[in-house]
Amino acid sequence: MSAPTISFGDGAIYERAVGAWSRKAGEIFLDWLSPAPALRWLDVGCGNGAFTEEILRRCAPSEVQALDPSEGQLAYARMRLRNAGAFFTQGSAINLPFEDARFDVACMALAISFVPDAERSVREMVRVVRPGGTVATYMWDQVGDGSPIEPIFIELRGMGIETTLPPSIQASRMETLQRLWATAGLGDVRSRTITVQRRFESVQDFWEASTGTGTIVPTLDRMAPGARTELTARLFARLAPSGGGPVTLCARANAITGRKTASTGDRI
Repeated sequence: MSAPTISFGDGAIYERAVGAWSRKAGEIFLDWLSPAPALRWLDVGCGNGAFTEEILRRCAPSEVQALDPSEGQLAYARMRLRNAGAFFTQGSAINLPFEDARFDVACMALAISFVPDAERSVREMVRVVRPGGTVATYMWDQVGDGSPIEPIFIELRGMGIETTLPPSIQASRMETLQRLWATAGLGDVRSRTITVQRRFESVQDFWEASTGTGTIVPTLDRMAPGARTELTARLFARLAPSGGGPVTLCARANAITGRKTASTGDRI
């Protein structure tokens, strides 16, 4: 029997689960990058366009190409950003359908740990960026308990239930990102941690927003009804021990950026 897979097929469900988190982290990430205007951007693993929208809104790009393997996500992205000037393509992060030195900036927002081969995806981003261009990513620190749905993972671990992990989960670690950028031969490498907060109207709001897509779905799908009931009870007890009301949660991402040097191409 094959291992369960993690998928992000529905752009609307993804928007409720991740969109708000993505925009908050993306704003900090782009301010940190502080790119010049009128650059040619590639958004790798664009999902439903939440980060693509931030590029358009904050960076005054001359061009934005965005790529994702999910046609469902791309359909939502095209709808949300129709007439905004971005171009969306279905494709793989480990085989980018663009020529060498095509872009000034290649970014991957909240996606690198879901790519089957993280090292190859970085090499591909380097390939399609011009010398002097930027290659950057940020990813929830899934190994270091930085996921937006970490409270659910805590309770699953407490119940002794193994979760389905992204194929390149180690790429969410800062140490791994730094190694990947060094191996790719990128220069002027900088890194930082991004911490964001999100307010939910209730624990139920958090639960419903967080369990419809992505990393948690394969785990929930194989749980017996009684186990799911226990999980929700444990979650409510953790986040709202005194009853209902709003809850504010934090998530933490690791970010890295580097520049393609004249000699980088010799190493990819």
